[in-house]
Amino acid sequence: MAASCKTLKFCYLLKWQKCTTNTTGLSQFRLFSKDSRQYDYDLLVIGGGSGGLACSKEAAELGKKVAVLDYVEPSPIGTVWGLGGTCVNVGCIPKKLMHHASLLGDAVKDAAAYGWKVPSDKEHCWQTLVMAVQNHVRSLNWGHRVALKDKSVEYLNAYGTFVDQHTVKATTKNGKETLITSDKFVIATGMRPHYPEEIPGAKQYSITSDDIFSMQRPPGKTLVVGASYVALECAGFLTSLGFDVTVMIRSIPLRGFDQQMASLVLDNMKTHGTKVLHKCVPRQVEKQSSGKLMVTWAHQFERLTTTAAEDFDYYDTVLFAIGRQPCTRSLNLEKVGVEINEKSGFIIGARDESERTSAPNIFAIGDVLMDRPELTPVAIRAGKMLAQRLYNRSTEHMDYVNVATTVFTPLEYGCVGLSEEAAVQKHGEDNIEVFHAFYKPLEYIIPSRPHEQCYIKVRA
Repeated sequence: MAASCKTLKFCYLLKWQKCTTNTTGLSQFRLFSKDSRQYDYDLLVIGGGSGGLACSKEAAELGKKVAVLDYVEPSPIGTVWGLGGTCVNVGCIPKKLMHHASLLGDAVKDAAAYGWKVPSDKEHCWQTLVMAVQNHVRSLNWGHRVALKDKSVEYLNAYGTFVDQHTVKATTKNGKETLITSDKFVIATGMRPHYPEEIPGAKQYSITSDDIFSMQRPPGKTLVVGASYVALECAGFLTSLGFDVTVMIRSIPLRGFDQQMASLVLDNMKTHGTKVLHKCVPRQVEKQSSGKLMVTWAHQFERLTTTAAEDFDYYDTVLFAIGRQPCTRSLNLEKVGVEINEKSGFIIGARDESERTSAPNIFAIGDVLMDRPELTPVAIRAGKMLAQRLYNRSTEHMDYVNVATTVFTPLEYGCVGLSEEAAVQKHGEDNIEVFHAFYKPLEYIIPSRPHEQCYIKVRA
């Protein structure tokens, strides 16, 4: 009898409310109690990249009910991929595999000097490489899905947009919409390549790093527009794989990196056969009846003007790598009070806890955060630490200072800490010392590889 009374009392305190059907045809039952609202999940992660997956699994291990929403908007030419985000599908993993393939090509050239009998008619098969890379990527996609299932994290292949502080609308590929509620949210939607909308034909006929790693036909003669690490890495491995590659640079290479080191990287690429167009900007991309792409560009002397000298050439592939944009504009963040930088779209984190947004129950990790390293290991670590703070009373925060990174150009460049330019700006030229040395790697000696760009630099 006592148990029945308690059950009746509990039922009396609960109120069931059916939301009225809205203009989109959505309806949902929500459970309200006298003191607190009940949600579908404790944590809903929007974005299935490395950071989001790490955060979701960590929270699930701490006993929370967790779901991950992940949806890939097709690139302009229709490229899509599976669970795992940029790093797994169109970033670190396929990039490093293709970089390694290019290094093997260089090693084959050196092998004869080391006594190996190497056929003189060796050639590379692009389709074989792409198939091998994509097979590995797909195995990682499946592995991520299995890992979520093992941790009891629900995976929903749908695009999430905020409706209110505790509700997200999930839209599937076929247009089915569902309302999902959660106590807390983590935004981990990452970034996508930027297309120059103002350049005729650029978006219609060009590709980006979203497309190159799964492209079925060989790239052929390629123009890479941009001087970011993505641009130089792609140009580097394509050149070493035997393609005719030109890099078009508007201003400086590897902006944000030490410029002396960036110059050495670029000089080494030139010795490998990559052509470089300095201080040039594309004006137009036109597709010819032959299928070739005619690219017209302007030479930027002091500044770009309508009277700047123009030139053109024909290419099989044009790849733009001129920066990336955070995927935040279509999340309806304004509805829930999440502050973003209006110009860039990056989410502005709190000063005392950068993963916390201006909305008390909404957090962000990874590339979408303003002024944070755009690196996979950083997002993974930040995601795990956030889950520990939310659900295990941890007080440990991610340290974003002095994070090491590597640029996988033919001459690999690793760095940590401030560039010389940043150190001078922060401490003053008279307050820093620079120690440096050129060196010759042992493995370069027998095949007589050029080593003029092998260099070590330390600032103190």
